Amino acid sequence: MKRAIFPGSFDPITMGHVDIIKRSLPLLDELIIAIGVNSTKKYMFSLEQRKAFIEATFADEPKIKVDTYSGLTVDYCESIDAKFILRGLRNPADFEFEKTITQVNRRLSNNIETIFLLTSSETSFISSSIVREVIQFEGDYSSMVPKAVRL
Repeated sequence: MKRAIFPGSFDPITMGHVDIIKRSLPLLDELIIAIGVNSTKKYMFSLEQRKAFIEATFADEPKIKVDTYSGLTVDYCESIDAKFILRGLRNPADFEFEKTITQVNRRLSNNIETIFLLTSSETSFISSSIVREVIQFEGDYSSMVPKAVRL
C-alpha cells in the first residue's frame, strides 16, 4: 500500500493545501493529513478546529484520513507504516527549506521518501500566515480557504 502523510500545522488549511492534496491522490492509496502539534507555537485556530476544517473539506474522499501527532515526522511515519511524506512547493525559498528537512529526514530514516508537488499558479501566492493576517484585519479571505474554514 502506498501510504503517505501530508504534515503541517494547517492554521488554517488553504486552497493551496487542497490543490496539493487533490493532485496527490492518483499517486497514493491513502493520504493521512497529519496535523503537527507544537506546544511552543501560537495558533489562531485550536487543534480541534483545524482537524474539523480538514475533515469537513475531505468528508467525501475515502483515501484521506486526518490525524494529529507530536515529535519527529519520521517517527510518526514509522509508527503508522507510511513510506512517503508529501510536501508542496510554492517558490524557490520553499524548495530550499524543504530540501534541508528532507536531508535531515533521510539521516533519521532511510525508509521514507519525500514527494514534492509544485502548487498550481492559481494558489501559489497563498500561505496560512497570509490567510491569518487577512482574517485578523477582517479582509476577504474566502477565495483562499475551503468552505469549511469560512467563518
